[in-house]
Amino acid sequence: MGILDLLGFGNKSENITEFLAKGAIIIDVRTPAEFINGHIKGSKNVPLNLIPNQIEILKKMEKPIIACCASGMRSAQATSILKSNGIDTLNGGGWQSLAKQI
Repeated sequence: MGILDLLGFGNKSENITEFLAKGAIIIDVRTPAEFINGHIKGSKNVPLNLIPNQIEILKKMEKPIIACCASGMRSAQATSILKSNGIDTLNGGGWQSLAKQI
């Protein structure tokens, strides 16, 4: 496992397919205003600043999470927080590129 894997930037396309096969939910960590202007159908908006407060709720979903944002930077931060709390998480990067992969 390399540094890119730890930051959530590893081989995304293969992992995205695997995560979706496991019933993953997509969490968009952008602001509500950004989310309203476009998002992946069925994704849930949990802004990055609220992720720490939503850990228990996300754990209760008992599903892996694919985090996305505008460019992949905020979703990398969210992925790190979620992984450190024991949630199976993948950084999906920017929501528009993620949408093309699913």
